[in-house]
Amino acid sequence: MITHKQLTLAEVFEDCQNKFENDKYQFLVLLDETINLDEIVPISFVSHFHARTGRPGKHQLYPMLKALLIQRIFSIPTDMLLIVFLKYSQELRDFCGFDVVPDASKFTRFKQDFLSDLQSMFDHLVDLTEPICQKLDSALASMTIFDTSGIEAWVTENNPKYANRIIKQLKAFAKAHNFNKNYDPYKAAYGSMPSHAATNQAIQQMYINGHFCYAYKFGIITNGLGIVRDITFYNKDFLNAHPDIVIGKKTDSPDEDKSLADSKALLPVLIDFFQKHPLINPKTFLGDTAFDTIEIYKSLLGDIRFEKAFIPLRVKLSMEDEGYTFNENGIPCCPYDPTLPMKREGSKSHLKSKIPTMKFVCPKMKWEYNRADKSKRRVCHCDTPCTTSSCGRMIYIYPEKKLRAYPGVERGSAEWDETYKIRVNVEKSINHFKDSFCIAGRKTQNEKTLHADLLLAGITQLITVIVADKIHQHQYIRSLKPLIA
Repeated sequence: MITHKQLTLAEVFEDCQNKFENDKYQFLVLLDETINLDEIVPISFVSHFHARTGRPGKHQLYPMLKALLIQRIFSIPTDMLLIVFLKYSQELRDFCGFDVVPDASKFTRFKQDFLSDLQSMFDHLVDLTEPICQKLDSALASMTIFDTSGIEAWVTENNPKYANRIIKQLKAFAKAHNFNKNYDPYKAAYGSMPSHAATNQAIQQMYINGHFCYAYKFGIITNGLGIVRDITFYNKDFLNAHPDIVIGKKTDSPDEDKSLADSKALLPVLIDFFQKHPLINPKTFLGDTAFDTIEIYKSLLGDIRFEKAFIPLRVKLSMEDEGYTFNENGIPCCPYDPTLPMKREGSKSHLKSKIPTMKFVCPKMKWEYNRADKSKRRVCHCDTPCTTSSCGRMIYIYPEKKLRAYPGVERGSAEWDETYKIRVNVEKSINHFKDSFCIAGRKTQNEKTLHADLLLAGITQLITVIVADKIHQHQYIRSLKPLIA
């Protein structure tokens, strides 16, 4: 669990002063001028709030949303600390529109009662920010990057002493019984620990960031700019709608379980996403090795109609029945020497059917020029040729039949290497949500509260995009904090 320093009242007050001294209130003026909640908040949210509370539609709704937005922009880790900031800053209260600062329970009830409305607001902001992203960089905006992570819950099982006690017992047991060196007490601990927290079955045991924990899992989609496009919380409703998704332990390996769960969740998440946003038409998919299955390639490049899928190979390609193998980049190798990749020679089809093909030739083949007739021909200079042909072996690969070998792009090429680097942006967004927006370390086990906090983080990032666009300073699309300094 991430812990936070216990602040004294004097320290809090001093921190408030430091944040807003030297005309820092101008930042609030900027936000007030650029954020139009009438455009951002769906009418259904206003109507639901009015019906639920009996108050005029915008009364207290907009102040609550502004306060929760400020909480994330200023990286205020708890609702209680937010309340302290509001009580000691007249300017913050004026910006939000509070006559009286709500207590912590009101913020909690707001998140839980209007969770579906926060989801609608997030989805609306995705559509509003799509043209901005396309304007900034259409190539990056047309990328879809998917990853999963978890929010650790405030449960007993996440106390470090809980896991350490089990690991210590297993180490002592292995030593007493002279287990061999292949015995992994950490892996054994994973197998012996319960698959979910005692207080809530939805809080599943996971292996994230190099350690075991009990967390709520979520999937996130960003574009190549690192701007969030979709957040899927793996709650009961989602899992019931998609029963094939693997949750919980299925093997003795935490990494294998994660890969299995991620691969099963990908397509349902993408299908749901494109149904909600039919005008978003991405061209390129980027994911990790968990998605390296032929079924996923067929769906991505066929049903969903991505043009390219950048997914590293998890298991080495093999075409032994055809007399050759693929290397780690999907390039066919010499039948006599698997370390020698064959040379690429064009992508056009030599067939009348015009079916796309990729042509590879012997790595020891060279083009030789005949001065007599001014012609060029291939000559194989291999000492132990695998074919009687003077020009050496040629291999034609049909991408549509071998999608793992050629998922719309040549593995190991300059395009592959440069494009796949962009996948790190989804990990940056997850870390930004957890650290800057203080999603990690929330002292609650309530599913709705954590889900709402996650959506509010996404809403904050998307509002940041809108603000940066309105002030024509697109370098701030990921964070407005530089404007505070």
